[in-house]
Amino acid sequence: MLGNLIPYIAPLVILLIILGSAIRILPEYERGVVFFLGRFQGVKGPGLIIVIPGIQQLIRVDLRVITLDVPSQDVISKDNVTVKVNAVLYFRVVDPEKAIIRVENYGAATSQLSQTTLRSVMGKHDLDEMLSERDKINADIQEILDAQTEEWGIKVANVEIKHVDLDESMIRAIARQAEAERERRAKVIHADGEFQASQKLVEAADVMSRNPAALQLRYLQTLADMSNNNSSTIVFPLPMDIMKSFIKPAANEPRKPDGNQD
Repeated sequence: MLGNLIPYIAPLVILLIILGSAIRILPEYERGVVFFLGRFQGVKGPGLIIVIPGIQQLIRVDLRVITLDVPSQDVISKDNVTVKVNAVLYFRVVDPEKAIIRVENYGAATSQLSQTTLRSVMGKHDLDEMLSERDKINADIQEILDAQTEEWGIKVANVEIKHVDLDESMIRAIARQAEAERERRAKVIHADGEFQASQKLVEAADVMSRNPAALQLRYLQTLADMSNNNSSTIVFPLPMDIMKSFIKPAANEPRKPDGNQD
């Protein structure tokens, strides 16, 4: 009986192999671009897909966000400073048909385009802008890449500049510039404080000139402050009214002739 089944075993095995190669299972995050005799037939998935071997061809496309590390690029800034800049790029496929038909390798193409765009955009900015306006530069690069990769069915979600590397001489120059800026701000703050203090002193002098009692209270406060200090010398401030009584008689005394002086 087994001998009678032998002629049927070989065709059955071949049929199972064909069915095994024809059955494809795509997960939720993948789509399959199907070609029938070289012509585009459609995008299928996820789930179970039947592909006729030798007649149909299935190319898998991942729809998840892809992280692309942009290598360090030598960039000359607008103020002629050479720096090394690298970045990270986040993109995903939104149209599997375009991603397979319009470009040979969408991953490599996006990588090359991101490198050239990074050099082009960074070269339009000064060094200070590269260090302080990263969010704006990231948005500019993302906008340019997204516009150019739309034809490939690619959506650039985000671009982040990771490092802006400088040589040692430029780092020292930036440190000196920052120190000079801090000194300038300190001098401006000190001068502003002196100006405000002088205004307050003028206002206080004006109040005391209109109210002599305020000046007497200030004298008493000064004496109280001096008595609290451990000092062997005490200076008593005298009001100008008391000093005038000693100055006026001397000023009114008649002068003797030069020849009769003793």
